[in-house]
Amino acid sequence: MIEPTVTMPPKRVRRAPVRRPEPSRETVRFPVLAVVFVCAACGLVYELELVALASYLIGDSVTQASVVLSVMVFAMGVGSLLAKALRCRAAVGFGLVEAGLALVGGTSAMVLYAAFAWFGESRYVLVAFSLAIGVLIGAEIPLLMSLIQRGDRSGRSGRKASLGEQDDAAGTVADLFAADYVGALVGGLAFPFLLLPWLGQLTGALVTGAVNAVAGGGLVLWVFRRDLTTRSRALLVAVNVAVLAVLATATVLVDDFEQAARRAVYGERVRVAVHTELQEIVVTGSREGPPDLFLDGRLRVAGRDEYRYHEALVHPAMNGPHARVLIVGGGDGMAAREALRYPGVRSVTVVELDPGVVRLARTDPALAKLNGQAFRDPRVRVVHADAFHWLRGATARLQERYDVVISDLPDPGITPSTKLYAQEFYGLVARVLTPSGRFAVHAGSVDDRPRVYWTVDATLRAAGFATRPYSASGRTPGFTAGPDRADRADGTGRGPGDWGFLLAARGSRPPALGLAPDVPRLRSLGEHTLEAAARRAERGRGAEPPPSTLVHPRYGG
Repeated sequence: MIEPTVTMPPKRVRRAPVRRPEPSRETVRFPVLAVVFVCAACGLVYELELVALASYLIGDSVTQASVVLSVMVFAMGVGSLLAKALRCRAAVGFGLVEAGLALVGGTSAMVLYAAFAWFGESRYVLVAFSLAIGVLIGAEIPLLMSLIQRGDRSGRSGRKASLGEQDDAAGTVADLFAADYVGALVGGLAFPFLLLPWLGQLTGALVTGAVNAVAGGGLVLWVFRRDLTTRSRALLVAVNVAVLAVLATATVLVDDFEQAARRAVYGERVRVAVHTELQEIVVTGSREGPPDLFLDGRLRVAGRDEYRYHEALVHPAMNGPHARVLIVGGGDGMAAREALRYPGVRSVTVVELDPGVVRLARTDPALAKLNGQAFRDPRVRVVHADAFHWLRGATARLQERYDVVISDLPDPGITPSTKLYAQEFYGLVARVLTPSGRFAVHAGSVDDRPRVYWTVDATLRAAGFATRPYSASGRTPGFTAGPDRADRADGTGRGPGDWGFLLAARGSRPPALGLAPDVPRLRSLGEHTLEAAARRAERGRGAEPPPSTLVHPRYGG
């Protein structure tokens, strides 16, 4: 009897789940170092953006740079401590930190500008952004150190690291900081040479924020996607998309925003607004009336009363030989206009750093009318150079000698002008003056900034000049921000009400304060006016302050 055969079902063999290999050290290290490089560049751009915009809006770039950098470095330490709580979830923590940094840093310039334009105060906003950006940058470092060692975890799980592995960890930290420092170098160079000339302050910050968001989010969502839960991944995607949407929208609207903010600052009569490589130039006023000229937000020429300033600056210095005239600054052409009114003037050399100012003064109909088409006069020669370095070259050539030198510069409290109010600069001027030459200096307000004014006087005398102080009144109040737009001490919020000048000559004998015999007809100046102006200035003389030098500038107040 044949037994029936029973066929047993095949036995299922359970296979162990296939685990995807952990990313290798090289797979993790190079993307992380690349993102460290990019983030460091973006972080430094944010810092420089705050310093540049604060110097433009508030003035005194040394103070603003000190505030931004010191607050930011302090905040970086705070951010490093706060990041300890996120190290167990370094990937998602880093992604959120970078998204926040992109949003805060990218919009910082617009918010700072808006606070200045509509509320008239941006100091507190500056400190707040410095703190926020510093905290976020400081949180990057511990999280990045955790991420860059991601490739080491699988190989060392459950055992103590060997000496070679410890050395390699030290090398990893060195790589991290090397990428960070090189990125900072690239960001620091890109800001003045690429971002500012091509994109401007506002758009440059927004584009930097977008690059920051893409780099940080891309690293986490691609290289470290295995460390993310589904919820974390969705959160990071949503946050980064929202940040990029905000930055893109702001970039599209930045021109409209800038025009609205400019109208809030300058009023509705903005005629021309251009950005040169050095500054923003704005011309306001109606087509029929005289224009006002602003350089980096500071009122430099008020069309209604500029003649008071330029007549008082130029004509006392022309009382004597005046065949060759040198004007330091004066790119608006007004000082040259006054000098050219004398038939005995054979040449006028204008040393102006920014070609854009001269170009606008030459081509804008309202400005060209106001300066009497001075730059079309064949006796005028324009030199686009830093006056300090140009004078050093002139003294080296020993062939440049002038009967009159006129310093038509912003107030010395503005940091970029400080070296042109230093004892060393006045020593260079002394070398290009003829023995009987005269030197006229705009020295700021006598009434509103007496310490600055008398510091200029002390500096001139330390350089070997004898001086005669005088001032001119009737000044149109300017804006209430920046060193030459400072609030009056009486709390009215109006700008300085006078201009202070110093007439200087080499030697120990002060020059006579008067007008030349061939002086043209003037609208605001006469012999009696000058005598009163000298008495008014002398009434404010107090204890002599120390002179200002390149290594010890004394115009910070």
